Amino acid sequence: MCCAAATSRASGSRSPPSRAGSPARRPPVPRREIIEEAERVLQLCSACMYCDAYCAVFPAIAGKATFPIADVAHIANLCHGCRGCWYACQYAPPHPFAVNLPQALAAARRLSCAEVARPRWLASGFARNGFTVAAVVGGVTVLALAAVLLTVPYDTLFAVHRGAGAFYRVVPWGVMSAVAGLSFLWAVAAISASTLAFWRSIAPKTSRKAMRRALGPALRAVVTLENLGGDGHGCNDVGERLSDEKRIAHHVLVAGFGLTIVSTLSAAVWHHVAGARAPYAVVSLPVLAGLVGGVLMLLGTAGLAAIEARADRAPADPTEVRLNRVFLALLALVSASGLAVLALRETMLMGITLTLHLGLVTGFFLVLPASKMVHAPYRAAALWRAALDRIASPPRRSGGE
Repeated sequence: MCCAAATSRASGSRSPPSRAGSPARRPPVPRREIIEEAERVLQLCSACMYCDAYCAVFPAIAGKATFPIADVAHIANLCHGCRGCWYACQYAPPHPFAVNLPQALAAARRLSCAEVARPRWLASGFARNGFTVAAVVGGVTVLALAAVLLTVPYDTLFAVHRGAGAFYRVVPWGVMSAVAGLSFLWAVAAISASTLAFWRSIAPKTSRKAMRRALGPALRAVVTLENLGGDGHGCNDVGERLSDEKRIAHHVLVAGFGLTIVSTLSAAVWHHVAGARAPYAVVSLPVLAGLVGGVLMLLGTAGLAAIEARADRAPADPTEVRLNRVFLALLALVSASGLAVLALRETMLMGITLTLHLGLVTGFFLVLPASKMVHAPYRAAALWRAALDRIASPPRRSGGE
């Protein structure tokens, strides 16, 4: 079955029309319709199971006839949006069944993000994500610029500062650390609370032993992104052509983000333990990790944005497409502004560039709990639940993680 399905995908047996450009805006779909459509297509897919080995979704629905809301949320967050099932499906439009599993799960996934958001008022941020991000990030950045322009003398702001503590002559260390630190703690607290709420909504009743056993396979799936592998053939990142572009771009982006965390943590050690004040030498760990991390993040976001721009619109949920694009743009702005600080740190533009970067980073952390970022911990939780389900009821057919 797996080989036949893969051959079907590669052969171009069904070629739905490509819809380039921005997804058309349409009125919000009511919650009830989103859930009912997800249940309908999941029931059809469960009866067919032609796409058995494509990803973690199909082992999770095998043998099920009904799908409660909690199961819909779980399965929706297992989906990577690789679209392999769309191109292989014999019941996709123009068939009367009109099965569009990627689109249905994308809408259900977005709904689940909003419904478990903590604090609850964050839910509105998912529905109007572009406006929310622009208002918060733009507002915070403008406020940061205004505060610096009003409080820092012109001669200081546009002077060339070199040596230890150069950054803090423009923005005091206490202000910088408090603003960035508090916004970061807010993001961690809100995302943790939301993820816990999501886990409680999907968690099965099981033993601690089973949870420990399932943790290893779940972590492996999270780290390797093996479900973006399309059972070894790659995914339909752009049209029916199979590739590993999306998985590679994800890995590059995550590696870059990880290096920026290393840069921040090592800078904190340099400051608090070694007593050294930024900016640090180019060959130091904080700078090298930040430089390489920033470049990798730009490459990763550019790769994912290119895939998003070229991808077929037919299996896409327009609102999630906008959610993806806004998040990628924000990541690119944060990365580019950080690299600009490094490039201009010994010029008269350092003060303005540093302020812009601080505003963007602060705004980024503030909107993070209402962004596509939450899909990462939710997917990890969903993969853990899937691993638990396999322990409780091992699959009878091949495939899965």
